[in-house]
Amino acid sequence: MRTSRVAKETSRFFDDAPSAAAPLLLRRSTRSTTNLAAGLYTANTEPATADDDITFGSDIEDAIKSSSPSPPAARKRTATVVKRARASLPAAKAIKKQKLDAETVKIKTEETLYRESDESGSGSESAFEEESPAAKPKPKPKSRQRKPARKTVDAATGAATVQPPTDWEEMYALVKAMRVSGPAAHAAVDTMGCERLANPAASARDRRFHTLVALMLSSQTKDTVNAEAMARLQAELPAAPGVPGAVPGLTLDNMLAVDPVVLNELIGKVGFHNNKTKYLKQAAVILRDQHGSDIPPTVEGLMSLPGVGPKMAHLCMGAEHGWDTVTGIGVDVHVHRITNLWGWQDPVTKTPEATRLALEAWLPRDRWKELNWLLVGLGQKVCLPVGRRCGDCQLGLRGLCRAADRKKVLEGRRRRGTEAVKVEVKVEVKTMAGDDDTAVVAKTEERVVKKEEDVAINESVPAANEDDALAQPRPPPTKIKTEERQARRGPARARKR
Repeated sequence: MRTSRVAKETSRFFDDAPSAAAPLLLRRSTRSTTNLAAGLYTANTEPATADDDITFGSDIEDAIKSSSPSPPAARKRTATVVKRARASLPAAKAIKKQKLDAETVKIKTEETLYRESDESGSGSESAFEEESPAAKPKPKPKSRQRKPARKTVDAATGAATVQPPTDWEEMYALVKAMRVSGPAAHAAVDTMGCERLANPAASARDRRFHTLVALMLSSQTKDTVNAEAMARLQAELPAAPGVPGAVPGLTLDNMLAVDPVVLNELIGKVGFHNNKTKYLKQAAVILRDQHGSDIPPTVEGLMSLPGVGPKMAHLCMGAEHGWDTVTGIGVDVHVHRITNLWGWQDPVTKTPEATRLALEAWLPRDRWKELNWLLVGLGQKVCLPVGRRCGDCQLGLRGLCRAADRKKVLEGRRRRGTEAVKVEVKVEVKTMAGDDDTAVVAKTEERVVKKEEDVAINESVPAANEDDALAQPRPPPTKIKTEERQARRGPARARKR
C-alpha cells in the first residue's frame, strides 16, 4: 500500500520526539483537526527539529509554543453577510473575502471595525457601504384646526372672556353672500317672515299687534302657512260689535270680541291651532288690562304672555314693526341646528335658549338681529333639515363646514368645473400639404365647455402646414353623424397612402 508524503513526514516528526513525552491519549478526530493538519503540513514545509522548542500533546493541534504559556485567545465573532461583490473596495475597509458560491463576505464585528478604523484615522465610518434606507415620506402639513367658542380666564385679573370660533367672520360673510345673491336667496322668510306680515296701512300700535300675533302663530308652522293664516285674520276677522268705527280686520278689539270657534276656524291650518286660539284670547285680555291695549315694551313683559317664549320676545323687540330695539338673538330651530352643525358650540347645546346664551357670549351685538334672518333663509334653501344641499353651499365647497356631506361637496365641485350645457361649434381648419394643394375640413359637433370659457363660433383657423394642422387641439369626442366622421377621416387616409 502506498503511503502519502504527508503521512511520512508526520510519522518522522513523532518518531524524533523525546521519550519523556506525555503518553498519547486517544482523541476524537474532528474536521477542524483535519483541516489544521492539512494547512500546517504542506509539501513545502520543512520537517521540524528539536531546536524549535515545542512541546507536544496527544494530538497535533495540542502542539503549543512554550513562549506562550497562556491559552489561545478565543476567536472573534464574525457576522456573515451575503452581498454582491463590488468592483473595488478601499484598502482601509477591514473586510475578509472568501470566494464562495453565494459570494459570501465575512465581516468583522462592529467593535473591531470601529477600533481598526480609529487606528487608521478613518473616523467612525463603517467597514462597508450600507444601502441608504428608503426616504421617509414627508408628513402632510396639518390643516388649520377649527375650534369652537371657548372660555378663557386671564391669570392676572381673573376676568373670563369667550373666544369666538375659528373662521367665523369668513363663514358669516359667505352666508350673507349666499343669502343676497346666491343659492340661499329668495327664501320664504324674505317675503313671508313674521316681521313682514304686518299691514303697512295700519297704525303703529296695530302693526306691533300684528307682529306679535304672527310670532305666536309661527311656532311649529311654515312661513307659507303662517302668512296665509295672517292674511285671513287681516281680511276676515269680524268687527267688534258696539265699537264705534270698527271694521273687519286684525285689531285688539276684534280679537277680544271674536268667538273662539270662528278664530279657530280662521287659523285652522297652523300647527297646534287649538292651543293657539286659547293663547290669543288670553293674551288679548292681558294687553287690554295690563299694558294699555299695546304690547309690552320689554322682553320680560312679552314673555309673561301665554304662548310667548324667548325667541318670540327678542324677535318682537327687534322687529321693524315691533319696538325696533335689539335685546337678544332670536334663536329658532334653524339657528340652533345650523350653528351646532358648524361646531360653534362645544359641547353641543341641547335647547335653543342654551344656543342663544352661547352665541351672545361672543357674537358682536350689531349682528344679533341679522343672524336670524341669515340662518333661517339658509336653512330653508340650502342647509335643509332633510337632504342638505352641501354641493351648493360655499361653506362646504371651501371646507369650512365640518358637517358637510363629502360626496355632495365633490359632486358640486365637479359640477362647477364644467357647464352643464352643450353648444354647437363649427371650426374650419385649412391644411396645406403643398403650395397648390389646400384641403378644407369643416365639422360640427357638440361639446361641454367651462363656464368661464369663451366659445368661438364659425372661427377660421389657418394652419401653416400639415403638421400644424394635425397639432390643432381637438375637442373631446361627442356624438357625430356617421357621414361626417367618414368625411373627416377620408382625406387623412388619402394623404397617408
